[in-house]
Amino acid sequence: MSEPLPDIRTAPPEVQAEAAGLRAALDAAIPPKREVDRNLLLATWNICQFASLSETWEEGGSPVRNWRGLHAIAEIVSRFDVVALQEIKGDLRALRTLMKTLGPGWGFLVTDVNRGDRGNDERMGFLFDLSRARLSGLAGELTVPGEGLEGSPLRAFARAPYAVSFQAGARTFILTVCHVFYGDAGAEALEERRRELDGFARWMADWAATTNRYHQDLLVLGDFNIDRMGDPLYEAFASRGLHVPPALHAVPRTIFAKPSFYDQIAWFEAGEGRAGLTLEPLAAGGFDFRPHVYADPPMPSRSLAARISDHFPLWVEFRAAG
Repeated sequence: MSEPLPDIRTAPPEVQAEAAGLRAALDAAIPPKREVDRNLLLATWNICQFASLSETWEEGGSPVRNWRGLHAIAEIVSRFDVVALQEIKGDLRALRTLMKTLGPGWGFLVTDVNRGDRGNDERMGFLFDLSRARLSGLAGELTVPGEGLEGSPLRAFARAPYAVSFQAGARTFILTVCHVFYGDAGAEALEERRRELDGFARWMADWAATTNRYHQDLLVLGDFNIDRMGDPLYEAFASRGLHVPPALHAVPRTIFAKPSFYDQIAWFEAGEGRAGLTLEPLAAGGFDFRPHVYADPPMPSRSLAARISDHFPLWVEFRAAG
């Protein structure tokens, strides 16, 4: 049996007004999709515990994420060409409803569940606007060989990064989504996180030297559980040449009062046998949805995280003509 859909025309008047305000805020904050002088809009978003869904506009159900939050998520996702998602859970009800809400013009690819405590029952995925981007053939997990990565003590990723190639117009590019192990704040967990970041950076640098031969752009997106530049975990992430655009360095990533910089979009610049990115970055930023959803009165952060997310979407616009 198919799930009913969150048609905004059936929502209470106050939710319809909220949706209109959100659309206006997105119009002001996110570049439009252009066909002439074609652009490409890539985003990453850790949607907190994206799993089941209450089929109602009203508050008080279980789970607390319902059509109101799902519609806001769909409105935000629709502004981009390709979105890398993290924290999709084993239960796919919310994702199925999101795809139906976006409509037949959207496609998706999702991984299997990462098993075990460290995998946290999580999937990763890509959602893409079929009128703007399509799959171009490559998809696969990044795994550590039995003998390990050269120069790295890493033996396995807690949640295997996943790479997919896309084509937008005449441009082909590979996106790799990652959600690095977090653990706790103890020294052992921090060291495990550092090993994953270092191993991921080595893996991607080796691959970048190969993709250079095929004139494909290689970008990484996701939640890397790192702090800003200068932090040891950030330096592990950037140690092999991954470049985060300066426009993203100070952009908040989460809804909480203490700023964090977990999420990143990055690529390699030219050097060490690698060609630089051929896509031309135009703009970059995040989107703070807090003033536009569940804002009257403002909802506590933990409650908002369960309905929308504890992370903001992060995006980069590229010139993709040619």
